[in-house]
Amino acid sequence: MRPAAENLLAADEPAPVTVYNAGAASPILLVADHAGNAMPRSHNALGVAAPDLQRHIAWDIGIAGVGRRLAEVLDATLIRQNYSRLVIDCNRPPGVPSSIPEISEDTPIPGNADLSEAAKAARARDIFWPYHRRIEAELDLRQRNGRPVALIALHSFTPVFKGVARPWHAGVLYNRDPRFAHRLLALLNAEGDIAVGDNAPYTITDASDYTIPVHAERRGLHHVLVEIRQDLIAEETGRRAWADRLARLLPQAYGAVSTP
Repeated sequence: MRPAAENLLAADEPAPVTVYNAGAASPILLVADHAGNAMPRSHNALGVAAPDLQRHIAWDIGIAGVGRRLAEVLDATLIRQNYSRLVIDCNRPPGVPSSIPEISEDTPIPGNADLSEAAKAARARDIFWPYHRRIEAELDLRQRNGRPVALIALHSFTPVFKGVARPWHAGVLYNRDPRFAHRLLALLNAEGDIAVGDNAPYTITDASDYTIPVHAERRGLHHVLVEIRQDLIAEETGRRAWADRLARLLPQAYGAVSTP
């Protein structure tokens, strides 16, 4: 079930990272840590049943489509990760238990049990690090060129988690710097037709997250993590509606926080 460390991905398998609209003009940089649910063929789906690989435990349902539409409308670059977070979670620090979970929600992940350190390192080397190095390279390029940037991490959340319904339509998440998040929260609340979580349904910490603490906070960039409830973006109509809503509001929030 578990491949040799040097043979994680075959040459004809999807790349771990895809970039849409490279070189786009917008200062907004979109990233999607859990956009795909691809599995390396050599991993035999980690022993997980096919229906479970379509559930939220495997990926952020709907967020790839939201991100693609948002990139097009804003003329922004989107960097998305293509493999299931069950292989390795690209928004967790490597080495923490949730990075390669042995159980996700209430579902055992047999292919993640008793992994060797070499096998864990191979997943980080071939999936986690190529994604984050691409984000780093994009941010480095913009810095060299003197281009302003705001990092927007796109995620989606399940309507019900361990039997508990979640009332929010969306959430805005932040850690040390709430400026962008608070501005976006105010704009979303002013829409009048949605319930928005303030650091809900999750919170960002250095132990539980990677993308915002490392790429945004360490560089002092304006940023926010946006969560959208998955039932609202499971179909194309909902994905377009949410992308268009964010395309209206994200530039307003950025304009408010970036004005001296």
